[in-house]
Parts: sequence; structure tokens; C-alpha cells
Amino acid sequence: MRRTRSTYAVAAMAAGLTLSLTLTACSSSEDTSTGSSMPSASSSADGMDGMDMGTGAVEPVSTGDPFADARTAAQHMPETGLTLATGLAAATGTAGEVDSDAATLRSALTALLQEHVYLTGIGVATAYTAGADSDEFAAAKAALDGNTADMTDAIASLAGDDAGATFQQVWDAHIGYFVDYAVAVKSGDTAAAAAAQAELATYTVDAGAFFEQISAGNLPAAAVTEALAMHVSTMSAAIDALAAGEPTASDTLKAAADHVGMDAATIATGLAAGAGLSGDAMDDASTLRANLTAMLQEHVYLASYAVFTAYTAEGGVESPAFTAAAATLDANSVQLSEAVSSLAGDENGAAFLDLWREHIGFFVDYAVADATGDEDARQQALQDLDGYRGPAGEFFSTISDGELPADDVAAGLGMHVSTLAGAIDSLAAALVK
Repeated sequence: MRRTRSTYAVAAMAAGLTLSLTLTACSSSEDTSTGSSMPSASSSADGMDGMDMGTGAVEPVSTGDPFADARTAAQHMPETGLTLATGLAAATGTAGEVDSDAATLRSALTALLQEHVYLTGIGVATAYTAGADSDEFAAAKAALDGNTADMTDAIASLAGDDAGATFQQVWDAHIGYFVDYAVAVKSGDTAAAAAAQAELATYTVDAGAFFEQISAGNLPAAAVTEALAMHVSTMSAAIDALAAGEPTASDTLKAAADHVGMDAATIATGLAAGAGLSGDAMDDASTLRANLTAMLQEHVYLASYAVFTAYTAEGGVESPAFTAAAATLDANSVQLSEAVSSLAGDENGAAFLDLWREHIGFFVDYAVADATGDEDARQQALQDLDGYRGPAGEFFSTISDGELPADDVAAGLGMHVSTLAGAIDSLAAALVK
């Protein structure tokens, strides 16, 4: 590429979802540092011994690093998406293969690109107020680098290590350009903002040529360039909203995250054809899996964002920021219910929405208890979340005509409860004094 990222760029873009927002909101208040070094984010998937994956009680799993724990909670959801898609596709006779190699590639790219948007967008907000040398930024950088490393591995597994290395260089460069744009927008430097946009436009062309080459021509450069141009546009809009401190910035960021699902479909189709992968990345079953993956993972990030605003925004749950974040989270819940309705009818979609909203309420109860140090209320919320798993398992078993065993769904939700509750624990420890 034409240049490498500066030290500032590396630090500025190294933000995850939870503590990054904390630093943004608390920048004008007292120092929220815990005074200790953050644990390594690379170990976020470890330490699951305290969790019962059957129908027994679950316990939160926390490393103490909000970046690592939020990413762990999010990374579990593609597995849940596969479980649900497998049962629902079988019950409804959905055409195609849920678990073909091409479908797996599309789902993986969907999750990784969506995560990239959330980590990048919220990282920009943090870059405006936090120092580049803090322990928090070191941990945040590990989270963003982890996402980039996972994407690099995915490319390398299909096209070889050299292609993976080239991808990483190109991808890192485009993150640097977004940093340049974010800094320029915040400072009101319109010339620098225009220059950064020009760099990003050139990046979309470079990336298009790269993907056409590694897909043996099955992924036309023009198609990739067009898709990535929309990514630049929507991500830039999210940066604008975050820079302005708009309460509804969560909606703009969600729009950017929603768009990259289409990018993932485009890229997966071409790469699967170039690599000769089995299956069809665009068949109905693959689409169901990718959509569930996106919506479930997004639930984790938006739930974390809503909890953050309840902790940090002036006015708490009465603040415009929390109202907007909760509305964005609820929009995700409605999307999930619509997916259920499309497969199992409106009545079941409405029943799912009630059940899903209830479990979100239990997570809010848990977060409030964490913030106030009310251990009895915390344990009650955890019991409520644990109790939610059984009815949810039975619900999915019923609408799938038994194709989704209730115990399997309950076990998957046990992981969800443990990891997201652990992320909330880490967030509360970092924020609440």
C-alpha cells in the first residue's frame, strides 16, 4: 500500500464495544482507570470451567477485560446461529445446505465483517477522548487486531499465506484511512477529511483487484469495489454521528453493520467458486444461517452498548442516549422475530419477541445489580436468565417439530448467558466506583 499506519492510528482504531464507549462518555468526568493492567484479550475464549453447558445453573465467565469478554460473547453466537438454522431449515424444508463449505464461509465472513464495523465505529468514538498509551487501549488494540487476524486467517486458508499477508496490509491501511477521516471530522479539517475519503476510494479499487486475483476471476473487481464503496459510505456516516455525539449514533452504526452482510455474501460467493468449495453460498439455507448469525451476534454488541449507556450517560436509563440505544437493540429483536415469523408464522414470531425481550430485561436487571453492588438482585437476575433457557429451548423445539432438541438450545443459551453476563461484570468493574 501507499503508506503504513501511524502509531496514533494503531491505538485509535484499537477499540472494542464496551469499555471504549465508557471512555468516550466519561472523558469529562473523573478518571475511571482501575489502576491495574488489563488482561490479554487473546485469552478471551478460555476460562469456561465455571459454566454448566447442560440444563443446570450457569455462572458468569469473566476475564476482567471488557474487550476480550464482549468479543467472546459475540463469537459464540455464530454457533447458535448454525444450531437454530439447522433445525429450522430441516423443519421448514428450506432449500440448500446449511452446513456446506460455502455456507460456512459466508457465515464466517458475515460475523467478521460485522464485528469489524462495531469495533471500528466505537473505536473512533474512543479515539477522540482517550490516550494512546493507556492499558485500556492496549487491551482494545488486541481486540481489533484479533478481528483482523481472524479475517487474515480466513483469506489465507483459501488463497495461501502470501495472499493472507497482502490482505492484512490492505485491510490495515483502510483502517488507517478511517482514522484519518475520524480525526479530520472531529477537528473540522475539511481538506484532510476529503483527502482521507480519496484514500478510501482508492482502497476500494485496490481491494477489488486483490479479490478478483485470489478468486481466479470469480469475484469481479468492480463488484467488490462497489460493495466496499458502500461500506466506506456507511462507515463514514457512522463516524460523523459518533464525532457529533448524536444520541442516535447507534442507529447509524447498525446501518453500517447491516450493510456488510451483503458484502460478505458477495465476497463469499466469489471466493467459494474460486476455491471450489462445496455448496452454494447464496442458497436459502445458507442465507438463513448468515442472517441468524448476523442478528444474534449484533444482539450481543447492541446489548452491551445499551448496558454501557445505562451506566454512563447523564440521566442513566432516562437519558436520550439510553433511550436510543435501547430502541436500536429492540430493532434487532424485531428483526429476529420477523425471521421466526417467516418460518413459523406470525403467532410464533410474536411469542418469540415476547420471550426474547424478557431475557433482555433480565440482562438489564443483572447490569443494574452489578452497578449498585446488590448481590441478591444479581443472583436473582442470573436465576431468571437461567430459567429463561428452558422455555426458550421448548419454544424452538416446538416450532421446529422436534428438529431442534430443547436441551441443545438451552445449552447454547447457557453459553450466551455466561459470556454476556461476564462481559457485563467486566464492564461494571471498569465503570462503577
